[in-house]
This record gives sequence, C-alpha cells and structure tokens, in this order.
Amino acid sequence: MDTVQAVRQETQTGNRLEFDAVVIGAGVAGLYQLYRLRELGLRVRAFETGSAVGGTWYWNRYPGARFDSESWTYGYSFSKELLEEWEWEEHFSAQPHTERYLNYVADKFELRRDIQFNSRVVAAHWREETSSWELVLESGARHSTRFLVTAIGVLSAAVMPTIPGIDSFTGQSCHTQRWPKDGIEFAGKRVGIIGTGATAVQTIQTIAKTVGHLTVFQRTPNWCFPLNNSKITPEEMRDIRARYPEILARCRETPSCYVHGPDPRKTLEVTPEDREAFWEKLYRTPGFGQWQGNFSDMLIDREANALASEFAARKIRERVNDPVVAEKLIPKNHGFGMRRIPLESGYYDVYNQPNVELVDVNETPIERITPRGIRTSEREREFDIIIYATGFDAITGAFDRIDISGVDNVRLKEAWKDGPQTYLGVFVSGFPNFLMAMGPHAGLSNYTRTAEYSVEWVTGVIRFATERGLKRIEATPSAVNEWTSHVLALGQGQLMNEVGSWMTGVNRNVEGKQKPRIMRYSGGHPAYRQYCDAVAAEGYRKLIY
Repeated sequence: MDTVQAVRQETQTGNRLEFDAVVIGAGVAGLYQLYRLRELGLRVRAFETGSAVGGTWYWNRYPGARFDSESWTYGYSFSKELLEEWEWEEHFSAQPHTERYLNYVADKFELRRDIQFNSRVVAAHWREETSSWELVLESGARHSTRFLVTAIGVLSAAVMPTIPGIDSFTGQSCHTQRWPKDGIEFAGKRVGIIGTGATAVQTIQTIAKTVGHLTVFQRTPNWCFPLNNSKITPEEMRDIRARYPEILARCRETPSCYVHGPDPRKTLEVTPEDREAFWEKLYRTPGFGQWQGNFSDMLIDREANALASEFAARKIRERVNDPVVAEKLIPKNHGFGMRRIPLESGYYDVYNQPNVELVDVNETPIERITPRGIRTSEREREFDIIIYATGFDAITGAFDRIDISGVDNVRLKEAWKDGPQTYLGVFVSGFPNFLMAMGPHAGLSNYTRTAEYSVEWVTGVIRFATERGLKRIEATPSAVNEWTSHVLALGQGQLMNEVGSWMTGVNRNVEGKQKPRIMRYSGGHPAYRQYCDAVAAEGYRKLIY
C-alpha cells in the first residue's frame, strides 16, 4: 500500500486527483471490477446511468426476458460463499430473478457505497498535464481519475428505427430496452411489435398469451431453437453446488465458455441417419447445445451449414400450420448459426393463433408511424401499443455515445471510424490509462465467465502500474496493429463474420454501420486467455510505461 499512497501524494495539492480509478457501469462486469479495484486499496468510484445495479438485467425488463446460457454457468465464481448461498430457480433464469441476484451481490460485498447512480458519463477527456482523465456527467459535474475503466456492456446502446412519425403515435409505445418498471397491460389490446430478433422472440411468445391481437412486423427472420427450460429442484441445486468445480472447469475449456462444446466429428463424416438422430437429440437439449455443441465444421463449411439449415427449416415447417407463414419465418439470407441463435419457448406455435398476424416488411414496407398506428405500403393498422424490438448499436455503440478523447484530443469515435483498433480488446493506442473490460476484440462469449477474466486482467494491469508508481500506461501503435490484424485474420473463414448481425456490429438504423465488421476474437476463449496470460507474465510487453 506504500506505493499506492506515494502515487496519491505525488500530485500537487492543487491538482490532486479525486479518484485513483473510475469504472463506468455497474452491471455484471462493472460490479466485479469495482470489487477487485477496491481490493487494491484504491479510491474507486463507479458511475451508473441507472438508478440501481444490474446493467443489462436492470434495463431489459420486457416480458419474457431471461438467460440463454445456463443460470449456474452465468453467476460469479470468485466467491465460494456466494456460490453456496445463491439458489437459482430455473435452468435459464428470468430477468427479475437475475436482477435480484445482482442486487444480492452488491449488498453482500457492500458495493453500493462506491457507486453513484443516476449518473451518465457524457464525456471523458485525457489531460496530458496531470496524466489523468477528466469525466463530465450529464448533470455537468466533473471528476478526475488516474485510471478509467469502461464496463459499459456490448448490448447497452439501444437503437430506435428511422421511421417517420414515431413521435406522432398517441398510444403507448417503448423500446424493449427501456421497458416501464410498472409494466404494460396487454389484456385485450391491439399490439404491434417491430422486430423478430432475440428480444422480440422472447416478448412475442410471452405477450401473445394475453393480447387481444398481435401484429409482428418482420424484416429478417432468425433461426430459433427450443430453450427447453425447466425449474431447478432442491435436489438439482444441491447437485449443481457439488459440481461447481467441474462445471466451471468445463466452461474454461470450451471455445465460448458454455457447458456445450463442439462435437469433434464433421457433418459429412456420419451417415444421414446418424446425423439426423444427432440433430434430433440436440433439438431436445437445453440451451445452446444446438449451436455450440453441433458438428465441428458447421460454422465454417458451407455444405455442412446448408444441411444444418435444412434440418432447422424442417422443424419450423413442422410447427407452423400455415405453409406460407412458415416460409416467411425461415431465413433465406443466412445459414443456421451464422447469427446468435434466439432460444424460444413456443415462439413458432404463436403463429398458429388466430389473434397473431405476421407482416413481412420486405413485401409491404412500413411507410410511417401514424397517430393511430402503423402504415405500410398496403394499408394502415391501428394499435393501442407499439413495441420497438429494434436492437442495439452493439459492441462499439456504447463507446460512441460518450465523447471520449485521448492524446492530442483525438476522439475515440474517429479513431474507430473504420472499425475498432485495440490491443487485447483492452487498450487503445493514444488513450493512456484507458482500459476496457469486455471491449471489442476481446473474448465475448458466455458473459460472466468471460467478464470475470477480463476484469481480473484489467485489475492486474492497474496493480502493476500502482505498485511501480507509474503515472501512465498504454499500448504501442505496433501492438494495436498486430493484435487487430490477428483478430481480423482469425475471423476469416468464419461464416458468421460474413453476415450482418449485432455480433458483426451491423445496425441498419445507425449511420456507417451497415456492413459486417469483425468485432470479436474468434479464436476461442482458451486461446485468448493464453495470449493475455503470456503478456502479463512477460511484464505487460508492448505496453508503454
């Protein structure tokens, strides 16, 4: 602690920094980052836009919101006591239970005392003269810190569609990411929902049970597979606790940190009969077994992917009674697994209900929102409620919404105009003491599993710097170029990187983000950890300090 105190006292009284480290965000990554930095004895503050902790699980409270990775693989692993105490209710936890979990964590480790809520960071500027960051909140308040850590999430910048007349609608409307805390009453109401991504799938299958009439406006259908969720019995929870070391070890060894890993066989190595039986088994497997546990070549071999897509299409046709509607729900512009698979519980069956209508906006485009509803090229439909399930400006969008400027006042948004440029998904050249927990080009997979590693690695860098009394630490341009080139090369040949989706940073409603870009490390999380561990072991090579 002597070196930490020395760093604090080194700055002249007039320019004394308010904090040693600031974390932006109090979601899954932000809470853990705050916990780890406090262990170093630093003066730490987390600024959170919301009025409580939770991040994704605070904001996304739309009907049906829940995990698509197994609950017992998603919780924190850093505290054995926490693992022993918490009771997961379902194999795939619903939003209210997950939000309670994160509040429980915040209370157990007394994290709230260092979190400032209702505090949106709108600007962060590097100050060369003090080797520090100056932060500006939406309220106008200013704060200074030596280290700035972003824990702002990959799906936190919601995007509304660019449809004329949105403000003219006189009924109730909202984006799924800004769902009212008091909820919305759907009984007997005429509801229109725009979008059929993962959020929309969960919402549609839930509200269709109570609405008077539901109209789904679809632009791009997705391949959806059954979630196969169930309650966790007390006996199962005892078994899970006993197997936590085994479960966490399994997550560490799989490419995406799920309990599901790829089958080593290739698709065409097995007989058609065995292949069909294998896929039928996966169809009944809970969670991402269908996506992450498929044949090893399914996401890189076009012929293999075409066969998997044919199986998925057959399943849709089996469940949707109207063949015309079924064909509209089958993706034609991407193969199975090229986008993150939405997991469903009765989604396709919804379209067999007489009170549900599917509108393909490729055939009948939406022209505008009117005071009474939505007008397409065909006609106007009247609604009491309009839901915008139109997704996110993913991965880099949350960074773009903060005015972040580094050395020589270079803006991060400008530096990333052609795509993110990072070192290990943590550092950006020209932005000293700026570290990203779960940044672009990092191992973005089963979120908490990968976030814990990211936070611990960031904490290691800050420990390294404070113990040596370093005022600044940053990546060299060559390190950024080398890592970015490595990430781009790994992404070549991955079919999912060819398709427009949130995982490739595509959102048609955001200027300049219409084409796919490689935004994630595609080499598997074990390889990512191995690379980052080697950098740390060698004294954080290719960093300037």
